[in-house]
Amino acid sequence: MEAGKLVVHQLRLMYGADDAEIGKLGSMPDRAEQAAVRALSGFENKYFKGYVDPLNGVMYTNYLYWLSRFCYEDGQEDLAAMVYGLNKMLHAVDLFYAIKLPDVWSCEHPLGTVMGRAEYGERFYFYQGCTVGGSDGGNDARPRPVIGDDVTMYSNSKVLGNSNVGNGVIIAANAYVINQSVPDNSIVFGQSPNLTIVKNDKAGVQAVSNGGLRK
Repeated sequence: MEAGKLVVHQLRLMYGADDAEIGKLGSMPDRAEQAAVRALSGFENKYFKGYVDPLNGVMYTNYLYWLSRFCYEDGQEDLAAMVYGLNKMLHAVDLFYAIKLPDVWSCEHPLGTVMGRAEYGERFYFYQGCTVGGSDGGNDARPRPVIGDDVTMYSNSKVLGNSNVGNGVIIAANAYVINQSVPDNSIVFGQSPNLTIVKNDKAGVQAVSNGGLRK
């Protein structure tokens, strides 16, 4: 089953999209598949065969994000909103098309995840129930999280507000980082302002701080 054909069927079924609206997709379904393949290729996954299988939730989640993003960049915001809505309905994820995710990212069991306004580094990976975004009730003028390269967020972890997460960081399950910084190559446990941060390097895991580094 081709992802492009399926998404057209779903747009017609769920939103009543007509031929004119479908025609505005142009080559974007193919571009979305190429972008999803590039994104997914950055990680080991026994189910990934070098193409998007729409029956695989992780692959189709990634594909629908890119399709909504390309629609948005092309000025087709109504279509972007429809595809974004499909992703929410089918996979219970909130990956808003105006949020720029990195070229290489993936997820596992992403239900209940919200990726909000932030700066995302490459090779970003997240699990279920994760949240990234502001802590200011939607005020776009406030600082947002900055997330480095090679960051993994485990289930139900959160990074909010004026937080700066370094490269090679693991955010442990249920960890809650708000308005704090995390150094490179660390594992983060607990909740702000009482984070436990341990160094993760080739020599092994070593404690480096308790309470985190406030910006």
